Parts: sequence; structure tokens; C-alpha cells
Amino acid sequence: MDAWVRFSAQSQARERLCRAAQYACALLGHALQRHGASPELQKQIRQLEGHLSLGRKLLRLGNSADALESAKRAVHLSDVVLRFCITVSHLNRALYFACDNVLWAGKSGLAPHVDQEKWAQRSFRYYLFSLIMNLSRDAYEIRLLMEQESSAGSRRMKGSGGGGVPGGIEPGGPGGPGTPGGGLPQLALKLRLRVLLLARVLRGHPPLLLDVVRNACDLFIPLDKLGLWRCGPGVVGLCGLVSSILSILTLICPWLRLKP
Repeated sequence: MDAWVRFSAQSQARERLCRAAQYACALLGHALQRHGASPELQKQIRQLEGHLSLGRKLLRLGNSADALESAKRAVHLSDVVLRFCITVSHLNRALYFACDNVLWAGKSGLAPHVDQEKWAQRSFRYYLFSLIMNLSRDAYEIRLLMEQESSAGSRRMKGSGGGGVPGGIEPGGPGGPGTPGGGLPQLALKLRLRVLLLARVLRGHPPLLLDVVRNACDLFIPLDKLGLWRCGPGVVGLCGLVSSILSILTLICPWLRLKP
């Protein structure tokens, strides 16, 4: 297993470059189709996309072992929510890669009788569950950071002698709960303050921001492939390209990778 993990780590950068090229071809093919390019050119782009997809599947052989090792490490996390989200995400990734390996065997001719449609659906289901767990983990970390930021703001305000609540909302002032017609403006102000707090938290934690954007972009891919939300090949290509570029960025700058 250790040998497979080392192999997977060495091929990770090449796989992500192939992924970026694959989704760039998907986006280009959609643009060519909309602008009435010749059928021969569209066919060549689709063939290139298919070759890149098959090459990625080859580079991902053994990634199931890497995902299982990551799940084993995540089991020992002290935070129960992070432990659950990260472990379940890695287990689903392991199953996703296993299905992907079966698909590679079918497309390469090693297992010609494989039902590729069935295994593709299974693969995208596991991929979707993994992304849901990743986004749940992101939401949990955002909530913790927002609570910490809000508490720090309250302490700063008390230390400076201010008597109001964070954000300058006075409970008994104009627009407060006791003022007729003041409920909606106060709700809008609270919502605005929460959005500003969220923006401040994400701006102060680039790894978390990149992880949220990457997982959100990736989410459109299985949703479209499973027929849960048809967004079209253009949106899928664009989202896949953006998430691939962000993944490459985390390899180039390891400090941008969300930990644990």
C-alpha cells in the first residue's frame, strides 16, 4: 500500500494538469458548437477530451489506497465534526476512485463487458457524497471562525469602553424590537453584518476560501452527470477548469491547502 501511496503522490500534479486540459477542451467544444464550428473540428476536440479523461483514469490508479490512508489519519482528529466529515469524505473518495478504476479497465479494453454507464453513475454518486462532506466541513469551520471573530469583536468593544453590541446595533435604539415597523430594517442590518463578518473571515483565511470555491465548482459536475441539476456542458467545463486551476495552485503553494 505504501508503494501505491507514493505513486499516487508523484502522479497527482500530472493528473490535475490533465484534468484542467480535459475541462478546457469541454469548454472549448461547447464554445465551438455555439459558434457553428465545423463538425470535424468539434469531433477532434471531443476525441482529445476523451483521451485526456482516459489518461487521468490511468494516473488515478491506486488513489483508493491514498484515500483510505487519509481516512485512517482523519479518524484520530480530536474535533468530532471534523473527524466525521473528513473521514466520510475520504471513504467516499476511495469508493469513487475504485469505480473509476473499473471504468478505466472497461474503456481500455481490459474488461470489455463492464457496464460503463452503471459504474459511471456509481462513481459520480460517491463523488457527490464526498463533495457534500467537504462543503459541510467548510461550513463548520466558517461557523467556528465567525464565532471567534464575533467574540473577539465583543472583547475589543468592551475593552474600549463601548456599550453597544458588535456591529453598533443598539437593542433599544431606533429600529429595535420595540419600535413599530423596526423589525425588517433590523433584520436587514443583522444580515448585512453577518455577510460582512463572513467576508472578513474568508478574506483572512485564503485556504478555506479556496476550498469552498473549489468544492462549490466541483459540485456542479456530479449534479449534471447524475441528472439532478442539468447545467450544460459549458457550465460543467468552466467549473471543472476553475476547480482544476485552484487544485494546481494548492500544489504550487502548499500553504493554501486546507488542513487537516
